[in-house]
Amino acid sequence: MKQKTLGLIHTSATLVPMFQQLCQQQLPGVNVFNIVDDSLIKDVINRGELTALTARRVVDYVGSAEAAGADFIMVTCSSIGAAVEAAAALTSVPVLRVDQPLADLAVQTGTRIGVIATLPTTLAPTSDLVKRRAALAGKEIQLTSRLCEGAFEALMSGDTAKHDTMVANALRELSKEVDVILLAQASMARVVDSLADSDKRVPILASPPQAIKHLASVLI
Repeated sequence: MKQKTLGLIHTSATLVPMFQQLCQQQLPGVNVFNIVDDSLIKDVINRGELTALTARRVVDYVGSAEAAGADFIMVTCSSIGAAVEAAAALTSVPVLRVDQPLADLAVQTGTRIGVIATLPTTLAPTSDLVKRRAALAGKEIQLTSRLCEGAFEALMSGDTAKHDTMVANALRELSKEVDVILLAQASMARVVDSLADSDKRVPILASPPQAIKHLASVLI
């Protein structure tokens, strides 16, 4: 049997080690390669939206991954999700946005769903995806979105402690209002590990492990 190949497209090099570890653990025998371009997310943040030009570049990267021999392609940035869906329609191999398995699991888990992010450009696409996946599943949900304003800037300035404290406080508050919480950005996942068990009132889900778990079900 031919070895399967997974192409991962990232907008930050910091995500590569995390996904590499997850793939090694859950995708044995699958060949994995990475394409990284942080100018994509920088453009989205600077402009406050995903522009047509940046979306076209995402589509081009997906096409490059297919040309490189990928049997399956996943884009690990939620902020460019709309471009990923557009690329999927133009590609002959399956293309997945990293937060789709996360959204599906949240819809299955509860009706009061919370989404938390440190960037508005990530919060909006993830919230929209959850609503659409719920509609596709025929389920009515109540969505609560929460933006940790200033946390991303703290992280970028090197103040990880401030970032983590802000996210942790937001998680504690949001957990009182919902059945399940989605982390819209992988960078927030480590904060969950720092929470006391008493603060984890509801399931708190991050996209990377859920996405790789989904890939294991289709690639292995």
